[in-house]
Amino acid sequence: MVDFLPITLQPYGRLARLDKPWGSMLLLWPCLWSTSLAADVGSFPDWELVGLFTAGSFIMRGAGCTINDMWDSEYDKKVFRTTSRPLASGELNHTQAMIFLAAQLSAGLGVLVSLPNVEYCFILGASSLPLVVAYPLMKRYTRYPQFVLGLTFNWGAIMGYAAVHGALDYSVILPLYGSGICWTLVYDTLYAHQDKVDDSRLGLQSTALTFGDDQTKPILFMFSTFSLVGWSAAGYNADVISPVFYGGCGLAYSHLLWQVYTANLSDHANLAERFKSNQTLGAIIFASCVTGNFLS
Repeated sequence: MVDFLPITLQPYGRLARLDKPWGSMLLLWPCLWSTSLAADVGSFPDWELVGLFTAGSFIMRGAGCTINDMWDSEYDKKVFRTTSRPLASGELNHTQAMIFLAAQLSAGLGVLVSLPNVEYCFILGASSLPLVVAYPLMKRYTRYPQFVLGLTFNWGAIMGYAAVHGALDYSVILPLYGSGICWTLVYDTLYAHQDKVDDSRLGLQSTALTFGDDQTKPILFMFSTFSLVGWSAAGYNADVISPVFYGGCGLAYSHLLWQVYTANLSDHANLAERFKSNQTLGAIIFASCVTGNFLS
């Protein structure tokens, strides 16, 4: 996608990670799960709303990456995986990044005010901004930055339901949000094992370092199970009775178990492959929500 941009804009495309859309999809999936479960039983989700959340996820994930790189540019210069990022490499400076961030946030605001039940959604959407800004700092101050990432990346589980109803049913939203947080702890802990040597050297924290090689897999198996329970509880409380939904949750759970079981915590390529495979998991849950709700 970045290669199709004019050469002068390509560094901005890389800053927004347009060349790595997996993170944007990880932000999008909880929005789609929530939107689907919020639809009336026996109906499909609002496809216009799906389109708005898709646009918003790509825009706001890009903004989050800009903020992340502005905070971390000095660290990124010292980590092998991140030395080529535009701010770390010097392709862009912080003033250019700040102007670009203002454009990204303006575009995100445009999507936010286009949602139904705009006043309620605006309050909820604005409430996520402190998490977006603070997350990149968390690896300096807490041993569990992936938990804060989970709080941030799964905010869409709240937004989707709010956009449909202008209110929240916490019996649906809390287990759905919790399941997403646990899912994030699984995929981003595995991902963080790629940087554990550099992070340790620089005094940065991650759940990969906190759990250690010996305890990572048992703990992630536990979080995988919590995700299954959360997905299932959210569907049950949303009056989804079709076995298709629960079968899909089981399939997604199996996928998580496969990721953890087959992960090689010292093999960067293996870990990157498992990280990217979460697009399949997100799609399984989305398809299960849509089909299960329609058949209920």
